[in-house]
Amino acid sequence: MRQTPTTNSTGTSRRGFLRTVGITGGAGAMLASMGAMGLAPTAAQAAQREAGYRAPRTGDFTLGGRAAARVVVVGGGIAGLASAYELGKAGYDCTVLEARDRTGGRNFTVRGGDTTTDTNGNRQQAHFSEGQYMNAGPARLAQWMLTLDYCRELGVPIEAFTNQNANAYLFDEKAGMTAPTRYRTAKADLYGYVAELLAKATDKGALDGAVTADDQERLLEWLKDFGDIGDSLTYTGSARRGYATDPGAAGTPGRVLGGVPSLSDVLSDGVGRYFSFEFDYDMAMMMFQPVGGMDQIPKALTRAVGAHRIRTGAVVSGITDTAHGVTVTYRSQGREHAVHADYCIAALPPHILAATPHNLGGAVQSALKAVTPVSAGKIGLEYRSRWWEEKLRIYGGITETDMDLSHIWYPSYGYHGRRGVIIGYYNTGANADSYGALTPAERQQRAVAQGVKIHGDIYRTELATAFSHHWRQTPHLLGAWHSMPGGPDAAAYAPLNKPAGHVYFAGDYLSYADAWQHGAFSSARKVVTTLHQRVLAA
Repeated sequence: MRQTPTTNSTGTSRRGFLRTVGITGGAGAMLASMGAMGLAPTAAQAAQREAGYRAPRTGDFTLGGRAAARVVVVGGGIAGLASAYELGKAGYDCTVLEARDRTGGRNFTVRGGDTTTDTNGNRQQAHFSEGQYMNAGPARLAQWMLTLDYCRELGVPIEAFTNQNANAYLFDEKAGMTAPTRYRTAKADLYGYVAELLAKATDKGALDGAVTADDQERLLEWLKDFGDIGDSLTYTGSARRGYATDPGAAGTPGRVLGGVPSLSDVLSDGVGRYFSFEFDYDMAMMMFQPVGGMDQIPKALTRAVGAHRIRTGAVVSGITDTAHGVTVTYRSQGREHAVHADYCIAALPPHILAATPHNLGGAVQSALKAVTPVSAGKIGLEYRSRWWEEKLRIYGGITETDMDLSHIWYPSYGYHGRRGVIIGYYNTGANADSYGALTPAERQQRAVAQGVKIHGDIYRTELATAFSHHWRQTPHLLGAWHSMPGGPDAAAYAPLNKPAGHVYFAGDYLSYADAWQHGAFSSARKVVTTLHQRVLAA
């Protein structure tokens, strides 16, 4: 049944009233009136519903009678690509300039045939077999990160990344360990002894002044289970340490691993410091990775932005803010070019931008120079067999060491395949720089020699090929992530958290998730929001 139009006190229908408002005041006034009348959500209601970021939309311009602006994005890493992608949803005319021959920035997956030349002149070509790869940059994603939202939105399939594995090893050579120990074994020993000490202190009344009698009883019951110490309140080892012979069929109950170390030995080994890793908010399981390599994310972003909008091999030589926009000059194939736009998003590393001529002011330059790049490196070792699965029952995960290789990663893909790529070192700081000073062949030799101490000679004899990467020696990046005392909101970096004329700054370093793609996505969203609001208000 058709209803009679509702009227206001003057007898004018709501529809007629809104039509008049739209004609005289435009779409913005009409929407505001609709909100006041309860026919459309108010800005506050919309913000509450959206609970955060709202991507620009073409309707923002068609309803407001404005045109989208032209934006030049300097840097084709995750922050730059995400900025262009989000602005493109509203029809912005975006051009992305990327100095390297590929997009993705530090998101770099190395496959067979890939070549690199570092700033020391070391040229490498990867010889990984079909289907094998190493993620030289980011390699894991936490569940809470925006990166997974973009994987969903862009159709990038994901799979589990094994960040902690009870069957992986711990090996602290400097602490005097002569052989590696399984992660589960070291953890059971440390937790068992800690439970014993706390239980005995509780049982003897040492906590009377801090914990009630009832709570002490509850604590004791929990400690018995936590450390597997039983009613004796004494740690003597248990099946949690693992088995020398695994349980099987009837008649094969299994033989629990023996050789329980003393508390002093457990503490002197120093392995306890590794267990806090799994409690870190950004490192806790479950973690994930894109199927087929981390670079599936920038590849999907590149397709979404449009390859015709991205110019690779474009080394920016200058950024000039003007009265009405910005001009970015760049060099490509031996020729100088210029892009004129209404706005610029500078999404290249801050130390690279600091070395680029610009007229953005001394405060911006000082802020850029206050950001220090950090070193990190990896080596991928492809083996002819997946011996770590077959012989050691290690399926993914990380072996932790106090050697200068720091970490050994086992692949979280290709299980039961014929071959596999182990990350033979993932180190940072001085350790990374010490490897970076070597030739690729010397890096391989050094990494393998140390890995043999953990895995035996098979670590050398089954090796097929290797590829190493050092971020401080990567042209146009020259760093893995950044050191920013006080975080991105510190006064030293304030000029980078707002536009300098028509130039905005974006990157993971301007987030509280530096070194994560989540940080780059977060920063891009922040810049896109403020730039879009400025355009709409112009």
